[in-house]
Amino acid sequence: MTVRAREAVEKSDTVVGYSTYIRLAKTLLRDKEVISTGMTTEVERCREAIRLAAEGRVVALISSGDPGIYGMAGLVLELLGVEGQNETALPFDLEIIPGVPAVCSAAASLGAPLMHDFAVISLSNLLTPWKLIEKRLGLAAEGDFVISLYNPRSKGRPENLAKALEIVRLHRDGGTPVGVVKDSAREGERITVTTLKDIPVEDVDMTTIIIIGNSKSFAFLNYIVTPRGYKGKRL
Repeated sequence: MTVRAREAVEKSDTVVGYSTYIRLAKTLLRDKEVISTGMTTEVERCREAIRLAAEGRVVALISSGDPGIYGMAGLVLELLGVEGQNETALPFDLEIIPGVPAVCSAAASLGAPLMHDFAVISLSNLLTPWKLIEKRLGLAAEGDFVISLYNPRSKGRPENLAKALEIVRLHRDGGTPVGVVKDSAREGERITVTTLKDIPVEDVDMTTIIIIGNSKSFAFLNYIVTPRGYKGKRL
């Protein structure tokens, strides 16, 4: 967590969040009202946070990583924009506090794989059609972007990762370095440096981040480096 995020949670009187994130933040939640909900209740969760804030509560709606990257910030603003489109001001003060996205914490664990242009793509097709995900994967791979995969393999969609890797392999050598980070920056974090042809697919789940290097990326020891392209410098 960033210091600002920790301070915001500590100063709140009500905390709203997905049950897993509530559990991870439990040491900060003493003497607070906690509203915890499960998966697929994101809209209800945000509406409740908005309602409580409009009543005058100091509400922290928590996400993992950064709230603006696959988090709740966008949904809160969507609801405020759609449901309050005739209003001239928000019914409360709103602050979106940046966090550390998993792609950044995973990259730090791997060394420096994101030193050049990169794309972040979620393999969850609950909200995005799979055909569109396939198109994005193909274009990112063809464009030689470093590619970070979120939500790579769930119990309900175990085949998505294998399909995604087939697409990337059309444009990327099998020896391309790949970092697999499970539970990034959490207790029990596991880091694997491997290659595109040897990704341990069966070990990957929804708390895993996969970072696939570009054509210039290389691995040494337990690190992956994507050169920035400095020329004329003595290394």
